[in-house]
Amino acid sequence: MIGIDELDVKGRSVFVRSDLNVPLDGDTITDDGRIRASAPTIKKLVERGAKVIVGAHLGRPKGQPNPKYSLAPVARRLGEVLGQEVAFATDVVGESAQATVAGLKEGQVALLENLRFEPGEESKDDAVRGEFADKLASFAELYVGDGFGAVHRKHASVYDLPKRLPHAAGDLVRAEVEVLKRLTENPVRPYVVVLGGAKVSDKIGVIANLLGKVDRLLIGGGMAYTFLKAQGHEVGGSLLQEDQLDQVRGFLAEAAERGVEIVLPVDVVAATHFAADAPHEVVDATAIPADRQGLDIGPRTRELFAAKLADAKTVFWNGPMGVFEFDAFAGGTRAIAEALVKSDAFTVVGGGDSAAAVRRLGLPEDGFSHISTGGGASLEYLECKKLPGLAALEE
Repeated sequence: MIGIDELDVKGRSVFVRSDLNVPLDGDTITDDGRIRASAPTIKKLVERGAKVIVGAHLGRPKGQPNPKYSLAPVARRLGEVLGQEVAFATDVVGESAQATVAGLKEGQVALLENLRFEPGEESKDDAVRGEFADKLASFAELYVGDGFGAVHRKHASVYDLPKRLPHAAGDLVRAEVEVLKRLTENPVRPYVVVLGGAKVSDKIGVIANLLGKVDRLLIGGGMAYTFLKAQGHEVGGSLLQEDQLDQVRGFLAEAAERGVEIVLPVDVVAATHFAADAPHEVVDATAIPADRQGLDIGPRTRELFAAKLADAKTVFWNGPMGVFEFDAFAGGTRAIAEALVKSDAFTVVGGGDSAAAVRRLGLPEDGFSHISTGGGASLEYLECKKLPGLAALEE
């Protein structure tokens, strides 16, 4: 996989596939982490005299224009981060895009409207995707893949477009891959993984793969209740995936066989219902009342998890420990993040909600060795799956 330093970009049009999929409240960006992470590659191309055309997606507009998912606010913020104007095309491959791209001079940047407004971007039909990729390819002479958060998708701008143009991996994608290689190929031990989030089903593949690699697996978030139930404990009204119980029992048995320590919550913050102001109390994880639901790990679990992280040399964390968006149930996620900030280990935050939580809780981003921009992509990499966007860049 070659990098952008090996491309001759001066005076040439370069299509950069970035990941600018940021959370919006109306047209206000609530977390600009992905924009800031994408800017250095764009800036480097600008400084070398490229005409930069940025393509990205936002949300799931399902193949048609939807003002709710417009990249207009992103164009404004990207311009502020880059310190220069970003020309915004109000369509993807239509008249506005054509005119915007044609008007670019050396060192200038344009952002196309949301790629997913076009049905060809996500189509399962190779020919339909290919036709859309041809239109995008007509805008540029070179392609740079830098949207790590999308490399696990077989989409036109990620998979088909690099087949049509000379291509390279952007600095962000290269950095992400280097970090993930350290986690998969030869991690320094003890290697501890912390998994949270709502559903076990989202993490089946990664747990199955990690059981052969890690020394310790800490389980929090909504998925912990399926593990507790699999051990025979009642979980009240907590999130539970009954259809995953056999799978989880299998994981617990395999971990015991391999000598991998699986650490589950010993206490939880149990609320009467799912709300920011719901009455709540700390209860033992093995004694959750029938009329309560666990919304965070409890104080003893926070201490336990911090102790289990203390001697780690490599840590990967993906998924919050509770409903961190509600202050009353953010303590567990904060405790994990703070333990990692204090740690001397190589610490990787696996994108998605974990990265959002770090920023929301006001923790120093430089307190971690790496904060990934791709939640799903980093999990699939750890599953050792072939990621279409990376495969296309390696060809």
